[in-house]
Amino acid sequence: MAKWLVVGLGNPGQSYAGHRHNIGAMVVEELARRDQATWRTHRLLRADLAQIRIGPGGTGAVGADLERVELARCRTYMNESGAPVKAVLGQAKLSPAHLVVVHDELDLTLGQLRVKFGGGDNGHNGLKSIRGRLGQGDYYRVRCGVGRPVGRLDVIDWVLSDFSRDQIGDRDDLVVRAADAVEALVTQGLDATQQRFNS
Repeated sequence: MAKWLVVGLGNPGQSYAGHRHNIGAMVVEELARRDQATWRTHRLLRADLAQIRIGPGGTGAVGADLERVELARCRTYMNESGAPVKAVLGQAKLSPAHLVVVHDELDLTLGQLRVKFGGGDNGHNGLKSIRGRLGQGDYYRVRCGVGRPVGRLDVIDWVLSDFSRDQIGDRDDLVVRAADAVEALVTQGLDATQQRFNS
């Protein structure tokens, strides 16, 4: 049975896949890729799930000291993320203290990464929905910087748009480091992860 649930926030469907708002989903997809895990659609839970193993050697390691981790991508839109997160937590019999949510963060520049426990929602509709369903915000967050829009571009239009061509390298590097941070959080704890990854 999984000891952790890692949720990558985003919107479902190929038309949203490359958007800034979907960087959390990109991170859990990277973790699944590392363990060659297969995604399964659970219609009642409204989520896609994949199970991986994380050990001191990273995702997909072999040995006795492995943490079983459930990965999830919600099949709802961002502002309704709370319902599937609560449902998957319940099915896995996990408390919010074993929940890691990976999400985009406007207040961090592209490439910046921060890991923390608890805190506010900072206007993020996915986090707001999760707090509304769980009744609390005491869970781990891996915050992936996407920066704020330049000029007069609306925030909604910004997060619901693809990274520009010259940002793809920074995006891919951020996805890899965020996946590494999830591995560290599960195996080494918050303090060690913050010291290594918080920029």
